Amino acid sequence: MNNSKVVSSIKEAIQLAGLKDGMTISFHHHLRNGDYVLNMVMDAVADLGIKDLNVNASSVFDTHEPLIGHIKNHVVTGLEADYIGGVVGRAISHGVLDKPVTFRSHGGRPSDIEQGRSPIDVAFVAAPTSDTMGNCSGKYGKSACGSLGYAFADAMYAKKVIVITDNLVPYPLADFSISEIYVDYVVQVESIGNPAGIVSGTTKITRDPVGLVMAQYAAKVIEHSGLLKDGMSFQTGAGGASLAAAKYLKDIMLEKGIKGSYGLGGITSYMVDMLNAGCFEALLDVQCFDLGAVESIRTNPRHREVTASHYASPSVRSSAVDSLDVVILGATQIDTDFNVNVHTDSNGYIMGGSGGHSDTAAGAKMAMIIAPLTRARLSIVVDRVLTVSTPGSTIDVLVTQRGIAVNPRQQELKERLQKAGLPIVEIQDLKRIAEELTGTPKPIHLGDKVVANVLYRDGSLLDTIKSVD
Repeated sequence: MNNSKVVSSIKEAIQLAGLKDGMTISFHHHLRNGDYVLNMVMDAVADLGIKDLNVNASSVFDTHEPLIGHIKNHVVTGLEADYIGGVVGRAISHGVLDKPVTFRSHGGRPSDIEQGRSPIDVAFVAAPTSDTMGNCSGKYGKSACGSLGYAFADAMYAKKVIVITDNLVPYPLADFSISEIYVDYVVQVESIGNPAGIVSGTTKITRDPVGLVMAQYAAKVIEHSGLLKDGMSFQTGAGGASLAAAKYLKDIMLEKGIKGSYGLGGITSYMVDMLNAGCFEALLDVQCFDLGAVESIRTNPRHREVTASHYASPSVRSSAVDSLDVVILGATQIDTDFNVNVHTDSNGYIMGGSGGHSDTAAGAKMAMIIAPLTRARLSIVVDRVLTVSTPGSTIDVLVTQRGIAVNPRQQELKERLQKAGLPIVEIQDLKRIAEELTGTPKPIHLGDKVVANVLYRDGSLLDTIKSVD
């Protein structure tokens, strides 16, 4: 072999990889809503006349709207993902795809790939920097996205691997993430994406008074849970109230001189601030949510890239979620049995997915939902969620601006929080309070067609999602 795997175009790489009708191709989502690679590859596939493909993408964002056209033209006939945004999700909910989407969690996906339950024929790795033999990284280049954690399983287990980069460097790239030993072909393109698009929907602390009340309650719950002590590990999302809760937690930790062990998950600048302030010994990062996190993972050895398997797989010997103390999560709906929906909106349209939600809830000692009691004039607390994304048996606390509900399974935690003077209420009372404000919602009428199967992290069927008429 010569010292280059570089080929002239995506089309050439697809042909060399032997992609045929009926095969499975895969993508990762570290460029998030700034990703150009999935659309470029699908256009090349369509131009080559290849049809009936199954697309396994760790997540699908609104920028991937052209996927709808490829589904209508039968270039794509199957879809697997951990998250699907509202634009493509709405089309799926209207039944554009003949067979159901397969939803997994961020831990379930690499587990199924590694166990052979979800085989991949050709994996496409969007790499902000690659050398000529395919050693690649997300830390460098004009499209730097930080961690490539979700791409490792694809690269290691796919039959063929194509790296697509807009920053080709001479061999060897010393600080690589994914090794050349897994890579078959490298393609250089003008741009793999818009780095500004990797920023999550909201990565700013909320200024909304309701959100700040919830954040203060959340920090107080952690403070009085018995888990806030040296060595504590923590994960939070990128929503405004969750970030505010992290800020309040940081203040408490600094005031009390508490040093945690690690922060986990999709990492934001606020978690980087906590690392730099001495709140944690390390960050374990499966994806960067903003450009501050990208800079940190590039320069700070205590900010470590981890694979999706290391993050959350249930089938490895241990993963980081298994040692997690506290996680703060969101919800579109939560029912009186503490089951959580993050897949569909209140009308039943697909607009999300589990991501790491069910993985972290299963692993953490305390899984907390933080959400406003009402949203769009509807109670978030319902008798039964439209879709079970995370089982109620793994959720411990619901924090709203009108009070805190504790899962009856956690009596000791409830007593601790009551003793601390926090406003503890029953979840049924939160539902009643919400409906006094909003009225009782009309029942949702869904179609008969199953448009998605929601798999739990162990691969079992957790729920199905029906079409919206």
